[in-house]
Amino acid sequence: MTEQNDWEREFDHRWAASATHKEPSARARMLAARWRENPPDPLPFRADPDRVASRRSRWVSVAVVIACVAVVVLLLGWTRLGPQR
Repeated sequence: MTEQNDWEREFDHRWAASATHKEPSARARMLAARWRENPPDPLPFRADPDRVASRRSRWVSVAVVIACVAVVVLLLGWTRLGPQR
């Protein structure tokens, strides 16, 4: 029973969440220091217009996949309907 109490005492999330001062993570400190020296460039809210062209290529790839599946289904059906011995 003492092991369970030690475990609960060691990993008490309520105590950790109630801390008045929370230290930022190492990654947050690293990024803050990097951005103080060299702030990042602003990013646009919407995607680049060049990305619109990729929609067409998605439809082409979907059509190719559907055509391949149809060919496989037709070939499987043809082999089953072929000459039976």
